[in-house]
Amino acid sequence: MAERRLLADLTPLRVSPDYRRLTIGTALSGIGSTMATFAVALQVYVITGSSAAVGGVGLAVALPALIAGPFAGSLIDAVDRRRLVLVTTSALTGASALFAVQAYLGNTHVWVLYGLVAVQSTLGSVNGPARRTFMPRLLPKDQIPAAAALSMMTMHTAMLGGPLLAGLVIPLGGVKVCYVVDAATFLAALYGVARLPAMPPEGATARPGLAAAVAGLRFVTRSRVLTGVLLADVSATVFAMPVALFPALNAERFHGSPRTLGLLGAGLAIGGVVGTVFSGPLGRVQRQGLGVLVAGAAWGAALTGFALVHTLWATMAFLVLAGIADVISVVLRTTIVQVATPDSYRGRVNAVEMMVGANVPQLGNFRAGLVASAFSPAASAGVGGVMAVIGATAIGIGMPAVAHYRADDEVSEAQPARR
Repeated sequence: MAERRLLADLTPLRVSPDYRRLTIGTALSGIGSTMATFAVALQVYVITGSSAAVGGVGLAVALPALIAGPFAGSLIDAVDRRRLVLVTTSALTGASALFAVQAYLGNTHVWVLYGLVAVQSTLGSVNGPARRTFMPRLLPKDQIPAAAALSMMTMHTAMLGGPLLAGLVIPLGGVKVCYVVDAATFLAALYGVARLPAMPPEGATARPGLAAAVAGLRFVTRSRVLTGVLLADVSATVFAMPVALFPALNAERFHGSPRTLGLLGAGLAIGGVVGTVFSGPLGRVQRQGLGVLVAGAAWGAALTGFALVHTLWATMAFLVLAGIADVISVVLRTTIVQVATPDSYRGRVNAVEMMVGANVPQLGNFRAGLVASAFSPAASAGVGGVMAVIGATAIGIGMPAVAHYRADDEVSEAQPARR
């Protein structure tokens, strides 16, 4: 019984066939998507021979998402979300097929890849937040933490398994095989969504557009809890995102071995898998806002340790600890966002959360690279880790509503003031 309480809670998969199909489809699609991401980076590098060009892929992802995100949320809150996800998932399947076509035709123009990545990012800025609105409609409130942990498990499993599978199949059939697998796995995602019931927004709906997008942002800023947990994520990732430092630290500590670079890249994901496998206790956390802050400080402390050590085992240990802290933070933040947001605003709030979670880390990597160029990779990681601890502490002191938030608080706490 104690073991069951420690391990990930699988209750959402058992009690809801709709959620089970959705999760399986998302997991399979996630593996295909990470294989395609690996293939895009490799194809861009083969075409250009430039690491900067590979970095441009991140820009092609971030810019469309930042532009489309707020308007995507207003659309999600105005239409049947199941139907919208069917449309966007079908379009994403078509985009994956176009990736395969250009690879089979021997494309040597990097702008084609950038364009397809931008299309995928724009569609994903609608598809991702819309999918997140399904969880609280399919499951009772007390199962949201378990479902959030399962979502993190599928994501980190894909982050580990996708590149590994891509590395196995590319020598046999080239990058085009990854794109074909990506398109095929989207069919599983489509099936999972197609079996869902209709998902129209509950309550009053607003016309999609700028006014609705601004109303969504205003809703977030009026809730000290939502603002605080999103700022906690910004603090952790802007100050302490370490991924851009891996190549330089690998060269400095481990003589640039590709094997150790691969291990560094897997470290956070390994921690993510470990954290989700043993995520059972998170469902019993009552002070969820405080948990987000403590996890953010633990993330910073682990990355400070990562900056100070020099052996491979210690470096990996601190990265794994950081990955575990990240899982705790994301699971609790996701739970707060889903529970403390009324359904009529859920699309817009999820869009804001996705913009923060998917794009702010890119800024963090940029910051890390700049500081490392001016000083050293270890200094960048160490200072960033300390700043993340300070940031989490400052949010806890300056926004006490975050630390005081409890799992049994009513949704009405986050409701915007009536005009």
